[in-house]
Amino acid sequence: MDVLSISAYLWLWLAGLLAGFVDAIAGGGGIISLPALLATGMPPHLALGTNKLQGTCGSLTAALNYSRKGLVNLREIPMGVFFTALGALSGTVTVQVLSPDFLRNIILFLLVGVFLYMLFSPELGKLDRRPIMAAPVFFGCAGMTLGFYDGFFGPGTGSFWTIALVVLLGLNLKKATAHTKVFNFTSNVVALAAFFAGGNVLVSAGLLMGAGQMLGAFVGSRLVIQKGTGFVRVFFLVVVAATVTKLVYSAYMAP
Repeated sequence: MDVLSISAYLWLWLAGLLAGFVDAIAGGGGIISLPALLATGMPPHLALGTNKLQGTCGSLTAALNYSRKGLVNLREIPMGVFFTALGALSGTVTVQVLSPDFLRNIILFLLVGVFLYMLFSPELGKLDRRPIMAAPVFFGCAGMTLGFYDGFFGPGTGSFWTIALVVLLGLNLKKATAHTKVFNFTSNVVALAAFFAGGNVLVSAGLLMGAGQMLGAFVGSRLVIQKGTGFVRVFFLVVVAATVTKLVYSAYMAP
């Protein structure tokens, strides 16, 4: 598949716009972008690779916008970036050996737990708190684990990063969302390189969709910067619930 119809390209641009907006605020843009790519008739492996290209554009835009506004100090997180990249590389290699179905049921259980924990902890993430884990230990563990997961499977990665940064590192929701985009970008780039090496990226669709992603990510990240943590919390809960619903449907209800 080398090219798509004009209507398909328009559809993908709009999907990228919406996905970038959602992803910049609470993660979970993949539940919009990947089905949109598959809806064009694109083979699954090509859709996954192309999705990483457009996702890289959006996560880079959001990460840069958050950094410019002082919500992320890039000098404090090189260890997290390194271990996330290493984990993502391991995940993209492993996915060729193990079935993603093995992980899907576990992830559903964990995402439901994240949703309920956030729902019944209304004060969580409003303010910075004392960290439970030392930063080097956290970045090593979370980077390897969540980087691996994003390279291996992907859905819900942003939600897991955000809740981990809030609960274990003590960041408020606004800062946690900003840091999440840096780590998302890292794992996206590594996975994208692996898909490129395998010839599984439709560049024209990925770049056009990425243009929509960048616009959506810019608008979404500006909203997070301007609004309080309450806005992020509500959006986060909605996106996690939507991700769970999509995974349940795909795993147990889709024909």
